[in-house]
Amino acid sequence: MGTQSKKYIGLLYISPWLIGFIILTLYPFFASLYYSFTDYNMIRPPSFVGFTNYIDIFTNDRDFYKSLWVTFLYVLMAVPAKLAFALLVAIILNRSMKGIGIFRTVYYLPSILGGSIAVSVLWKFLFMREGLVNQLMSYLSIPPIDWLGDPNLALFTITLLPVWEFGSSMVLFLAGLKQVPKELYEAAKVDGASKARTFFSVTLPLLTPIILFNLIMQTIGAFQQFTAAFVITGGGPVKSTYLYGLMLYDNAFHYFKMGYASALSWILFIIIMTFTFILLKTSNRWTHYEDGGDDK
Repeated sequence: MGTQSKKYIGLLYISPWLIGFIILTLYPFFASLYYSFTDYNMIRPPSFVGFTNYIDIFTNDRDFYKSLWVTFLYVLMAVPAKLAFALLVAIILNRSMKGIGIFRTVYYLPSILGGSIAVSVLWKFLFMREGLVNQLMSYLSIPPIDWLGDPNLALFTITLLPVWEFGSSMVLFLAGLKQVPKELYEAAKVDGASKARTFFSVTLPLLTPIILFNLIMQTIGAFQQFTAAFVITGGGPVKSTYLYGLMLYDNAFHYFKMGYASALSWILFIIIMTFTFILLKTSNRWTHYEDGGDDK
């Protein structure tokens, strides 16, 4: 079989992915860029308005700055907490004991179920004023807390849901822990290093490449969070949980301002790209590898 024939067979095998990528990813990507410069409500044909949508967003839309601030707070709370919890569980599961594979599977399940509408509804019932959390607190003579009705607590409450979905980060951390050479632990033990010193001097530095990857992926996901705010609080109270994704959804499907929503999505895209670029550019200062080389 000739080289040309093999090339066509290869293209045939990947054609389902290529077709899906072009139709479901590439076309919507560029279409949204075009729509962001138009007045489009999905009923009338789009009419070109130039930078009007972007100017309105930055000059006339108070909800834009409010949702952006709420989203930044959400990212700052959710991402570090999720990574810290994932690393803690990975350390606990990095043991040789009977049935450890079952425990690892059980701890991964929340990542499969956590983003679903059903779990978000369950979370709402858990933290409502008469929910299970307050009922358990009442047994300890602790007065009920308005987790979802207090503007100072509502964002923290919905932040707990993605933190619970730590499975994917935990699996990567667990894989990284398996790759740490045992000789380094033995050398640290010979030097009389405590467990805490060994963790911060041996384990953590060698996990920094995985921390970088998890940090980027979880930051991207946190900026795009929608389900928790939509199902649990609806953006309230007083828009204290009005995440950017929820604002984008409202403009697109409640107000039918698809052109405006497309502009919002591109602003979010630029914000995410900026944060990713900053993380990658600064990673050489704190990311270390087993061979002693830093990320360049």
